[in-house]
Amino acid sequence: MLRSLRVLLTKEFLQIRRDAVILRILLVMPMIQLIVLANAATFEIKTSKLWVADQDRSPAARALVDRFVATRRFTIAGYSVDAREGDDALLDGSANAVLVIPAEFERDVVRDRAAKLQLVLNAENGSQAGVIQSYAAEIIARYADELGTTMLPVRSAVRVGIDRAPTPGRPVIEVRTRARYNTSLDYKRFMVPGILVQLITLVGTLMTALNIVREKEAGTLDQLNVTPIRPSMFIAAKLLPLWIIGLLEFTLGLLIAAFLFHVPVLGSLPALYLGAMLYLLAALGVGLWVSTVSDTQQQALFVTFSLVMVYILMSGLFTPIRAMPGWVQVVAQINPLMHFIAMTRAVLLKGAGFADVWRPLIALAALGTTILAIAVGQYRKRAA
Repeated sequence: MLRSLRVLLTKEFLQIRRDAVILRILLVMPMIQLIVLANAATFEIKTSKLWVADQDRSPAARALVDRFVATRRFTIAGYSVDAREGDDALLDGSANAVLVIPAEFERDVVRDRAAKLQLVLNAENGSQAGVIQSYAAEIIARYADELGTTMLPVRSAVRVGIDRAPTPGRPVIEVRTRARYNTSLDYKRFMVPGILVQLITLVGTLMTALNIVREKEAGTLDQLNVTPIRPSMFIAAKLLPLWIIGLLEFTLGLLIAAFLFHVPVLGSLPALYLGAMLYLLAALGVGLWVSTVSDTQQQALFVTFSLVMVYILMSGLFTPIRAMPGWVQVVAQINPLMHFIAMTRAVLLKGAGFADVWRPLIALAALGTTILAIAVGQYRKRAA
């Protein structure tokens, strides 16, 4: 039996090596995608276009606008007195936000130690609007501090106010923040581990499905089914090379993450690789199942991409799981991608070890063996 398995494995590795296109897809393309996507997939807003509707035209108003420009987070898209021109700029896309400085703004600051500002945001993209609002609120808060005032809480998504200065002797609560696990707040360090897991998912699942369906289209699968080779041996010979290549890709991705994006490896690498081994069982099992329900490579492509899209959207790669509806959070527990992304981030960024990631390891082991068992059973049923 071992001799037959060795012969089949040799045949699979030779087939992969001879096919230059598959070899590039398996090894080169995921690494290129990792480099490109890690720079593109970010919620950070480098520069926003701000329209200023200055109805006061005072030194205080000009100083506030200068604070926006000095941060380099905002570029001035235009000035006007009428706020309706700012609304037009939002509509045609020439501005992302409109800062409305009302008349008598400086007088209110000097006399009453309180003033109002209006920030109108293009909330077409809610995440972008939230980031722009936080940047603007911080700039206005610092300017208010320079004037000796304090900020009112933001009452709505578009209004920011300045409150009266605290009375003498009134206790003041000072909040100091400290970032852990990603002290530089570099978004790439958060995204790169997730993108790496996503890429080995796509390659492992898609290549498994296409590899078997290609045999089906060529007619060699029927020939193998009538030989003494057991289905389990055939499946092992098909999956083992891709399992090994998946681990190799994961290693190359970790090296790129460490040396190119400076993602630290603070935790246990044995725990991380154990998780990768278990996770690849699930990914390859899904690919095997896709091959049983597909008769052509085109069908396998459509089915795989449909499943992977659901995987990604319910994995926490871009949207936190806790921000999803309750029923989605429950369903996401059967998504192995979600468990492995959380585990990878914990090991790389938080320094987690076996004692810290035993829950996702158990989940990956259970999901991997279950998915693979279902796929093998389905394949045997179709091959019988």
